[in-house]
This record gives sequence, structure tokens and C-alpha cells, in this order.
Amino acid sequence: MSDVTILPGCEPMSHAGTREAGVLVLHGFTGNPSSMRRQADALAALEYHVELPRLPGHGTTVDDMLTTGWNDWTGEVEAAYQRLAARTDNIVVMGLSMGGSLTLWTGLQHLDVAGLVLINPATMSQPDDVVAMIQEMVDEGNTVMPGIGSDIADPDVEEIAYEGTPLVPLLSLQNEGIAPMAARYGELKMPVLLYTSRNDHVVPPESSEHLVATVGGEVDHIWLDRSFHVATQDYDRDTITSGAAAFVAQVTGA
Repeated sequence: MSDVTILPGCEPMSHAGTREAGVLVLHGFTGNPSSMRRQADALAALEYHVELPRLPGHGTTVDDMLTTGWNDWTGEVEAAYQRLAARTDNIVVMGLSMGGSLTLWTGLQHLDVAGLVLINPATMSQPDDVVAMIQEMVDEGNTVMPGIGSDIADPDVEEIAYEGTPLVPLLSLQNEGIAPMAARYGELKMPVLLYTSRNDHVVPPESSEHLVATVGGEVDHIWLDRSFHVATQDYDRDTITSGAAAFVAQVTGA
């Protein structure tokens, strides 16, 4: 990954704070750290330890993403988690969209994390007919379909995201990532802060409702009426930023 050219603004971030707590911050599918930078910077300014990794294949070119999948992304997430764990054992995990899926995965790997912050997380597999349609497109030789990025209500904000959606990685997210987890959320007993946009054109609100109905811990579920999918950059960005910081303080005591 060292020989790739990272798009401006898409760089990963690592901050060594002075508080006895850390936050792992995770971006979404075809996105990059820029979508979570506001929140990561705010937590760093509060002197929490922060890791905001760039997931393999993201923040460069869509061609770089074509050969990546769930195991690549979870590998980078676990490496970032371990970087945080070397500085503190008091950790909160936070993610948007697929970053939310990866947040849930991290919680299942590390049941002792202090809490989870989720923004429009993908928690449910696509219907079988949708997965079959994507597989058929792959079988016909297609590699990319139209992109899902920049679903933002604020006309003055545009997400840095790929214009295309790579199909094989999308299948990996569904089949290797979300599907094996979807029945396991009851194992998660830590506190959860969940933000859901009522008007999300990428991940339906039912995904959040499924999590609320099945997760094992207490959930503070906050509905967002003004933002679309990339709510961390949308009208409710400051609400999410301040809410996440208050949650981190509450569950870590730091």
C-alpha cells in the first residue's frame, strides 16, 4: 500500500492523546477517511487517542479496490485497533456505513470495548435476488457499476468517493462480511450510540432497526431528519460530532 498515490484529503490519521481512552474511527465502502475526518479531528482535539485508517483499496483509484475484500478491510481495522490497544485498553469504535459494519465486527472480536458509535450502518444482507443480480453482472464480465458516494443533502458539501462501485468487493462485503454477522448482534453487550438518517438512499433505515431489535446492549437511537447517508458530512455533522464525544466521555470515564 506504500506505493499508491492517495487522493488529497484521503490520508489516514493517527493521534497519540493524553487521555486514558482511544477511538477507532472507520469510513465506508468506496469512501475514505475524509468522510470521518471532522469527527476524528474533534476527538483528537479533546486529547483522546485516535486511529482513522484508510481501508485497503480506498482513497486512491477504483481500480485499486477491485482486488480487495472483507478480509483486507478487517485486517487493516484489526491492525489499527492493535495500534490503539498499545496505547490504551479503554477503546470506543465508531463507523459510517460499511465502517459501521466493521465497527460491529470489531465489537464481536473485542467484546470488552467500551462502546460503539454507528452512523447509518449496514447490518443486513441484501435480498437474495439482489445478490444474485450482482453475481450475474460479475459473471458477465462487469467489474464496476454506478457509484453510491456523496449521498448528502447539503448542496455545499461533496464527499470524496469513487464514481463507481466495484462489484466483487461489494459481494465480499455482503457474503463474507455482513451475512455471517447478521445473527450475532445479541453477543454485543456494550453501550451503542446509533444515528440513523430517515432519508438514506444507500442503506435503508431498516438496517438500523434490525440492529436495535437484536443487539444485546443498550442502544441510544437518534434519528436524523435533515441528513442523507453521509451524515458525518451533512447537516447533522456537528450533532454527530458532539454526540460522539459526549458518548466517548460517558462510556470511558476519561
